[in-house]
Amino acid sequence: SEYESIVPSVQHMVTLHHILETMRTRRGALNFDTSEAKIMVNDKGMPVDIVIRNRGIAERMIESFMLAANETVAEHYARLKLPFIYRIHEEPKAEKLQKFIDYASIFGVHIQGTATKITQPALQDFMKKVQGQPGSEVLSMMLLRSMQQARYSEHNHGHYGLAAEYYTHFTSPIRRYPDLLVHRMIRDYGDKAMDKADHFANLIPEIATQTSSLERRAIDAERIVEAMKKAEYMEEYIGEEFEGVVASVVKFGMFVELPNTIEGLVHVTTLPEYYHFNERTLTLQGEKSGKVFRVGQQIKVKLIRSDKETGDIDFDYLPSDFDIVEKVSKSSREGRPNRSSKREHQHRISDRDNKNKNTSKKKASRKPQRNSDSKSHHHKDDRTTG
Repeated sequence: SEYESIVPSVQHMVTLHHILETMRTRRGALNFDTSEAKIMVNDKGMPVDIVIRNRGIAERMIESFMLAANETVAEHYARLKLPFIYRIHEEPKAEKLQKFIDYASIFGVHIQGTATKITQPALQDFMKKVQGQPGSEVLSMMLLRSMQQARYSEHNHGHYGLAAEYYTHFTSPIRRYPDLLVHRMIRDYGDKAMDKADHFANLIPEIATQTSSLERRAIDAERIVEAMKKAEYMEEYIGEEFEGVVASVVKFGMFVELPNTIEGLVHVTTLPEYYHFNERTLTLQGEKSGKVFRVGQQIKVKLIRSDKETGDIDFDYLPSDFDIVEKVSKSSREGRPNRSSKREHQHRISDRDNKNKNTSKKKASRKPQRNSDSKSHHHKDDRTTG
């Protein structure tokens, strides 16, 4: 009852949000809405739980209004032809996009168009096709990685991810310098726009370059801290078994993700036989058994190491009903790991195991989830295309 008077206005805002969202979708905006971890810490900064962060309607509504404001300001000054700082996101490079198209075909998903002529609606259709399917979030993340990074520039090249002709960062002057600069420009231009034009024309190129670089550094620092906190949290569960999903496959092993977004490495040298890496299909296949590991596949693992100083987490593979066996082909017999690398890795694991022998008892009440409804996740970075 306290907020009864504003309820109608809020309901109108929600309706407007849905209209704006529909407009963005129709013009080709891409929605890379992946899971994001929220690390809960106590008064001493110790991680006590890791949960999936949920974005509610209020947050999405605010985001819609912020996007509209950013676009409006950018378009206004672009039309005035005054020096300005834009947030740009250029078209993806054909080489990276082709790799993604080829990889998606392995999952049986066909994307209309070629790497040089693919449209945003075609990418939208792809994301709709894979939504809810095994490995869907991994594919969505791989598509995101095939995009170029958004950056600041004195030139307006539009925003590919948002399908916006004009875009800037205007709405957060208390936490981003480009937004603060935009507010200062709006104030200084006023009635004396031409008097300030040369001043900003000289400043903006260097500011755009520097803020783009510092943004990447800040994101990297954030990722490092998150990895360290996740590893610190998992130290309590060394020796325990979990069900996860293969998030990525590389020549030296595979990264497995748990339902709480914890990700760790199963090194190829810890597997029970030689495994060969197929670069085209991004799979590992056992030389004798024919057992195959691929992205999106469920897998059972045991936590053997978690180092909070480096943020590294290691798993051991455990045989289970999730395992897939295929006929061994000659083409899969590539990239055989050498014995020296195996000895080095085993020595490294042994040292780390000794370091963690005296880990404290497990606390079941805060134990990472074990259900099989896990979603592949990488740290969400909406700033990559935002």
